[in-house]
Amino acid sequence: MIRVVVADDQALVRAGVRMMLEAAGDMEVCGEAADGAEAVRLAERHRPDVVLMDLRMPRVDGLEATRRILAARPSARIVVLTTFAEDENLYAALGAGALGFLVKDDPPAHMVEAVRRAAAGEPLLAPSVLRRVVERALAAERQTLPPPAALTEREAQVLTLIGVGLSNAEIAGRLHVGVTTVKSHVAALIEKLGLRNRAQAAVMAHRFGLVDAAFTPVAPSREGPRR
Repeated sequence: MIRVVVADDQALVRAGVRMMLEAAGDMEVCGEAADGAEAVRLAERHRPDVVLMDLRMPRVDGLEATRRILAARPSARIVVLTTFAEDENLYAALGAGALGFLVKDDPPAHMVEAVRRAAAGEPLLAPSVLRRVVERALAAERQTLPPPAALTEREAQVLTLIGVGLSNAEIAGRLHVGVTTVKSHVAALIEKLGLRNRAQAAVMAHRFGLVDAAFTPVAPSREGPRR
């Protein structure tokens, strides 16, 4: 069972999020916080698998609460769930260490899937958000780099599909390998390329020319046997 703390200053939002998560069948809300200070306290007390964090809350806002939680427990998994999708909030949240960024008008199923992926340690950005992150990074540096020689063929395939925006499960299905195998490839390529996270890997897939501006693989990944 995935245990979640929900932090939002609106009781109606918290109740709605609780209802949607608990209806999924594999999640329980172990705490509700009405401000960032309470979120920090509940995260320390319950040590949830995931914290769903609003940004604009009284006393301590979501960004500061995210920093405090991660300072106390770096392995904590925090997904921002906000009404405000402006770039300044997005980059501030990612800079504070949030694992994912969702907006409240995303489909409920998207939020449920985001919590599952965060609990598994897999960062998630909504497709529209990932597109903005990539476009901003490419606008800052338009030079296309040659494909990285340090990567194996399979790691390059995985990097390409990260750049497309696929999850680990989707990549596993596309390449006919297990999710655990995909996770190993993701960890290896991030280490080889000296990256911090999956969002940076997505950006690099574009800079390497593996994915075009329409988020389509330039050279579709060749499917291979299970290994």
